[in-house]
Amino acid sequence: MKVFHHTRFSHVDELAAIKRGRKLTVSVCIPTLNEAKTIRPIVRSIREEFMGRYELVDELWVIDSGSTDGTREIAAETGASVRLATEILPDGSAFRGKGENLWKALHVAKGDLVCFVDGDIANFTPSFVTGLLGPLLTDPEINYVKAFYERPFAGPRGFHPTGGGRVSEILVRPLLSLFYPELTVFLQPLAGEYAARREVFESLPFPTGYGVELAHLIDLAQLGKLPSTAQVDLDERIHRNRSDKELGRMAFGLLQVLFRRLERDGKLRLATPLPDVLRAWQFDGGALTELAQATPEPERPAIRPA
Repeated sequence: MKVFHHTRFSHVDELAAIKRGRKLTVSVCIPTLNEAKTIRPIVRSIREEFMGRYELVDELWVIDSGSTDGTREIAAETGASVRLATEILPDGSAFRGKGENLWKALHVAKGDLVCFVDGDIANFTPSFVTGLLGPLLTDPEINYVKAFYERPFAGPRGFHPTGGGRVSEILVRPLLSLFYPELTVFLQPLAGEYAARREVFESLPFPTGYGVELAHLIDLAQLGKLPSTAQVDLDERIHRNRSDKELGRMAFGLLQVLFRRLERDGKLRLATPLPDVLRAWQFDGGALTELAQATPEPERPAIRPA
């Protein structure tokens, strides 16, 4: 696997020239849900740097899950093309989740190269785009590029330069070490910043929630496509740190995605179907009360299966 630092691709004019020479088109897609605090500078940076100053990006899409904080309005007035996920393929079933937004994005974005970046990045710079697109543009043998970075943690005791990515290190990395050790080479397996050639994304199923990134890595391995993947160091990613309760829901979805693939790949056999209800309990001072929340992780099929 090839590993790069984003500074290798800092000459945007050269990347744009390669893109024109190879007659490629590029789409950047951002999945959102209530990202009003961060979406404006992300959209503005991409519009000004890559659609204004340089012609590196042809389309900028924001696909939204139903924000109530003005995310869609801010993104549209700053220059992005904005759609509600439920408006895309409206005659079919609709789900709410990050993976749903990404899968729906592939139905409106037309680029030969598709770059996904999250909408909650507080320290967004153009390198988030050039770092991901650079390997695809400069090396025809690379088909999928995954970001990695340091993830600071802002907790009750202050700001720490590391400590983010708790689900990755506590849950995902140990499970990959047990069942898919070849994937432990990915430094940030759940990173939301990655890019690929359209045909690669269209060959993959998309879990509709937070399991989408983990599913992609496992499925790329299953399809024999790991040799054509690469990683790029984006230095640091700052975003809002989620609560333990939110991380628990994320982990529950990830486990559903993982166990389905473990069974598919013949690594284990489930005696009973997986439940989709996350159960927790709270003590209110007088009694224990169960908190049960349906947290399914359905999957969208590959658009064009390999």
